[in-house]
Amino acid sequence: MTATTLILAALSIPVAGSIGIALCSRRPNLRETVTLITSALLFICVASLLPSILAGARPEIQLLEPLPGLPVVFRVEPLGMLFALIASGLWIINSIYSIGYLRGNNETNQTRFYVCFALALSAAIGIAFAGNLITLFVFYEILTLITYPLVTHHGTDKAKHGGRVYLAFLIGTSVMFLLPAIVFTWYVAGTTDFRPGGILAGQLAPAALALLLALYMFGIGKAALMPFHRWLPAAMVAPTPVSALLHAVAVVKAGVFTVVKVIVYTFGTETLAAAASTDWLIGVAGFTIIAASVVAIYADNLKRRLAYSTVSQLSYVVLAAAMLAPLSIIGAALHIATHAVAKITLFFAAGAIYTAAHKTEVSQLNGIGRRMPWTMAAFSIAALSLIGVPPAAGFVSKWFILMSAVEGGHYLVVAVLIVSTLLNAAYFLPIIYSAFFKPLSADDIAHPHDEAPLPMVLALTITAGSTIALFFLSAPLLQLVQQLVATAY
Repeated sequence: MTATTLILAALSIPVAGSIGIALCSRRPNLRETVTLITSALLFICVASLLPSILAGARPEIQLLEPLPGLPVVFRVEPLGMLFALIASGLWIINSIYSIGYLRGNNETNQTRFYVCFALALSAAIGIAFAGNLITLFVFYEILTLITYPLVTHHGTDKAKHGGRVYLAFLIGTSVMFLLPAIVFTWYVAGTTDFRPGGILAGQLAPAALALLLALYMFGIGKAALMPFHRWLPAAMVAPTPVSALLHAVAVVKAGVFTVVKVIVYTFGTETLAAAASTDWLIGVAGFTIIAASVVAIYADNLKRRLAYSTVSQLSYVVLAAAMLAPLSIIGAALHIATHAVAKITLFFAAGAIYTAAHKTEVSQLNGIGRRMPWTMAAFSIAALSLIGVPPAAGFVSKWFILMSAVEGGHYLVVAVLIVSTLLNAAYFLPIIYSAFFKPLSADDIAHPHDEAPLPMVLALTITAGSTIALFFLSAPLLQLVQQLVATAY
């Protein structure tokens, strides 16, 4: 296949798969087989693009031009390649996990779940391969709308309320901030294309540039910068595989991916650096990292703790991108990948605990590591990665961010990284200690249980192993992000 054919295939395979899933609604085994085949085919298409991207190719295809000068165009570049690889690769593992979770908990509306999941991945690929702001915005909004039925999957009043908060924040920030920012960019620059070095050099005064950047950063609600973060913990009413999708595979990664893409390809790092337009963003991101970590410490509900951990970890990417240095851009891009594999493991573990032991609170986990050693070992590996302990992948991305801060004299950033690492340890290590070293609760003794269903344990074991593997086998990812940096400076 040619590169352009592969781009079209990557966009259309999940859509075709969703139709096949819907047609197999009365045959669960066949429906889930279609899901797994579709996810594998998507990954093969995306991975087939990698050699040409590493060789310097930038394949592009324009589908239509609804308005003069505003085409729907797709172009594959290193950052988009990284995001697409993460999303398509983790979809396979999430699909395996979902089979065990949905069956193990006798969930209703399973066909709708798989259909929406497939369509969400198509939207994520559209975001990854977007060649301009208009294309990105269209697929960004599609992703919000198609994940709404997943957030409200249970249909309860609590789920519906969580869904309303989810839509209100994500649609609200897009309409109030992101869309006006895109329109103004088009008015000023005459284009919305993503170009190396950006399209706004010499177009705006420093104050106007900073204001436009603020519209983008708060308009990209999926990045969960405070105060526009409440949608993320509200969405925890969804089933755990959906939480994994929101926090690791598609939604939040679409947010921080868009942040980095806009900084590098719309504004341009040198343009922002010359105008000193990101100092405020470093402050906001640093505050979000610390504040969300503090909230996580006091959250007894496990998924809520993980949700606020996500809010904090996403701002590592924003903080790194805002420093505008080559090392920090590398760290930002790598953290998108390292956080993805670690956080999906943590949510997988939370879902496994709920399925096998029906526990949702941190205070209920005493001794559970002796009943569920595979699950809690995977949880421990992922938690240590987010703390930044080698040889887990999170150490690599955090190291690049820290080195950039030290070299650039960003001592406030260094302080934020040190304090947040201690806070990460404060909300993760007590869980690990309780699980392995505290005596079993009376409930666990009275009602013994084993591990969750095999597909769930298999999935979380794979992602935990990937967290370690990325530490030792990060060369292809580094090649991609180094190409990104080469285009930014």
